[in-house]
Amino acid sequence: MVKKSILAALLAMSMTVGLASAMSKPVTIEDQGSFLAGGTVVTAPGEYDGIKPRNLDGETLHGDHAYVFYQKPVKAHKYGLVFLHGAGQSAKTWETTPDGRDGFQNIFLERGYSTYLVDQPRRGRAGRSTVPEKISATPDDQLWYNTFRIGQWPDYYENAQVPRDKRSLDQFFRQMTPNTGAYNDEVIADAMAVVFEKSGNGVLVTHSQGGGPGWYTAIKTDKVRGIVAMDPGAFLFPEGEVPEVEVTSSPFPAKGTAIPMEDFMKLTKIPIVVYYGDNIPSEPTDNWGQDNWRVRLNLARKWAAVINRYGGDATIVHLPEIGVHGNTHFLFADLNNVQIANLMEKWMKDKSLTK
Repeated sequence: MVKKSILAALLAMSMTVGLASAMSKPVTIEDQGSFLAGGTVVTAPGEYDGIKPRNLDGETLHGDHAYVFYQKPVKAHKYGLVFLHGAGQSAKTWETTPDGRDGFQNIFLERGYSTYLVDQPRRGRAGRSTVPEKISATPDDQLWYNTFRIGQWPDYYENAQVPRDKRSLDQFFRQMTPNTGAYNDEVIADAMAVVFEKSGNGVLVTHSQGGGPGWYTAIKTDKVRGIVAMDPGAFLFPEGEVPEVEVTSSPFPAKGTAIPMEDFMKLTKIPIVVYYGDNIPSEPTDNWGQDNWRVRLNLARKWAAVINRYGGDATIVHLPEIGVHGNTHFLFADLNNVQIANLMEKWMKDKSLTK
């Protein structure tokens, strides 16, 4: 842990990959560090005997925890921001953008928010899993490219808010990282609840696949005071109220999940905003990369209607509908990510989450 002032601008000296540079301005850090949160311990049968070579009897395995890197600026806002990444990603997704600009970590740190960047259990720096996983070396860059609404490989969508140089695309592909154990919402949410025990009351910011365990996290701890979900794909409904699965050309159908009403009601006690980017059609299409998000946006709207019907405060923002165009699945790293950050901060101010 660091307990002295640090000019965060020094960090920018090594960030020379892209055309831009981060950070955009110096920040004085009061405290920074990292910790591991949650997890479990597995013990092999038998009694450990250290005299015997390679004796596995009675040995333990600590795994399924989250890794967190945090920074607290001087005179920080009351509520910090806890960032949870999406599929194929780690905390890197919130850091410097592929072309070298400020990511959400720096943008909000510069605005006086404490930031907590999480690697979920069985991913990235939290890779110690208690269950086995086969990690393949299957080429799949183009699958991600199309799914993330950057374009249809090798073309970009005409309005896509992304840098188009080869160096930035190379950096983007290289931040993909595999699961080291089976993906499990509950395992992630259990660890995230412990993250909030350490970070204290704050706003949970999720992306994509992280949206699912994000909802469960808010159910497990009352320290989540608000949720900002970016392009999430999964939603929780009260038992008996899960919508039918919508037909799609995507190989990844959007399915709601049923939970007890007692748990669902906890999601109605906090403000929630959900942002979706551009190039999501309103009608079915054979472009499965787009149709995947058409059905998820439809599911999100059905979910918000249920939340609000039970007295909650959920808002779905489809950015093109408010005049913000060209955002990909990674709207927080797109060329207009400062504009997205402004929208998010205004929402937090409106919900009294920036005290």
